[in-house]
Amino acid sequence: MNEKVSALLNDQINKEFYSAYLYLDMANFYTQKGLDGFANWFEIQAREEQDHAMLMYRYLQNNGEKVTLEAVAKPDKTFQTLTDPLKAGLEHERYVTSLINRIYEAAQEAKDFRATQFLDWFIKEQGEEEKNSMDLITKMELFGDDARSLYMLNSELAGRVYSAPSLVL
Repeated sequence: MNEKVSALLNDQINKEFYSAYLYLDMANFYTQKGLDGFANWFEIQAREEQDHAMLMYRYLQNNGEKVTLEAVAKPDKTFQTLTDPLKAGLEHERYVTSLINRIYEAAQEAKDFRATQFLDWFIKEQGEEEKNSMDLITKMELFGDDARSLYMLNSELAGRVYSAPSLVL
């Protein structure tokens, strides 16, 4: 495996675990506001990020690479309004997309076709993550000021269930 691709994937494992921490922090914010549906949505996001980290962890191990786990940074965002975590989530997903694109680019340059095939799933996933975040912001901006609509949106988000990724390594 290409050394640069391996190092970038190793680093991305830490960033995925940080993403999980960030989303748990957002879930905590909504729990404190009494919005259990929003909290559920972000708790599921956190689980997805943990799974992304574990997929990369297994991929590296399955390719004979050493995995080095680093400390996970504490989330540093503060939220004032109910929309703040949603916007921060979109901003973060766009950042993660840039990181995945960087790894993909390194894999292409190294002609590491196995890694590019592995990363194809993450490219698609990031598109879905960004769209989901944008859709949630749109709904919140349309309905968030009305208590009944906020209740309905919170109920919708409470119905989200977790499904583990089905990526074959």
